[in-house]
Amino acid sequence: MQATGHPEELSTEIYRQIESFAGYSFCKAHSASYAVESYQSLYLKLYYPLEFMVSVINNMGGFYRTEVYIHEARMSGAKILNPCVNRSEQQTTIYGDEVYLGFMHLEKVEAKLGRLIPEERIRNGEYRSLEDFIKRIPIGIETLQILIFIGAFRFSGVPKNELLLKSRVLLGDFKPGRRAETLFEEPVKHFKFPELKRNIFEDAFDEIEILSFPVSCTPFDLLQTKYRGTVMAKDLIQHHKKEVKMLAYLISRKHVPTKRGIMYFGTWVDNNGDYFDTAHFPDCLERYPFQGGGCYLLLGTVEVDFHFPTITITKMAKMPFIPDPRYSHDEEKKYEAQERMREDVSMTFRAPYPQEHEIGLPRMKTVKE
Repeated sequence: MQATGHPEELSTEIYRQIESFAGYSFCKAHSASYAVESYQSLYLKLYYPLEFMVSVINNMGGFYRTEVYIHEARMSGAKILNPCVNRSEQQTTIYGDEVYLGFMHLEKVEAKLGRLIPEERIRNGEYRSLEDFIKRIPIGIETLQILIFIGAFRFSGVPKNELLLKSRVLLGDFKPGRRAETLFEEPVKHFKFPELKRNIFEDAFDEIEILSFPVSCTPFDLLQTKYRGTVMAKDLIQHHKKEVKMLAYLISRKHVPTKRGIMYFGTWVDNNGDYFDTAHFPDCLERYPFQGGGCYLLLGTVEVDFHFPTITITKMAKMPFIPDPRYSHDEEKKYEAQERMREDVSMTFRAPYPQEHEIGLPRMKTVKE
């Protein structure tokens, strides 16, 4: 370009922009193939929404964590159910509008065991009880208790606390390798256990501990406050330039470097399950930073652009959960569960692009008059 009379700085800037564009541009073949995939996905999501979302969940891919796709399935009419030894597979399955989470979502349950449970069920029929399951499936006490905590034996009608005690009595220090020698060669003994009461939210905290999100209720149900905000996401478009206060559950935040500092764009759901977006500028983040996954009280001004509302946040605060009823006598563990709530964070590791007035390069005509 120097031969045509353009300065070297201009050449450097042009190639910098070309290099930047290459970071997100697509060739024609990619564009065409992605267009076809997009139309196919839209067709499936419109006409087979539950089947589509179950496939997305089983794919274990995508920008968001599994919890968000499960939420989307629920919003499409699915009834989300925890794993069950008599209904679930290793992957998530669908029966009509009932979606049973797969054993694949239980981190400490090996894939081999997750496949064995339905295989044995197909060969010899449904499991009749906890005792029947233990007799047919080689399983250790820790893994068995994870299945109990997540509600995989709820078909038996026996409370979790009783199942946990029974599992200890039946297995104890039993080693799966000695199953044929020692287990159930005599008639099964029936034990009388004391009545053990459970708080209605214990199941939700069990789910958070195992899955990192609740299934039997929403995160809003676990908040200490009953306040749900002054406006819902579906009404934001009617509040252009107005200040609103909302209670919302954090889905994701996108990191954006700017000349003034780091900012974020947030994605949330309200108490109705509807999505909305927020913008968090550097001056606001200094005083009101993100504090991990969970529910936040948001205060900001609605900006409607091209019929799409975004809230520019001025203040926000993370809202506390109720104390974990499973640890009512342990002050240290009462609030541990909330720390397991997740968020999706998209980071951008680059310097902010210079503005036009900062480049300071001469503008030269490429064609002589």
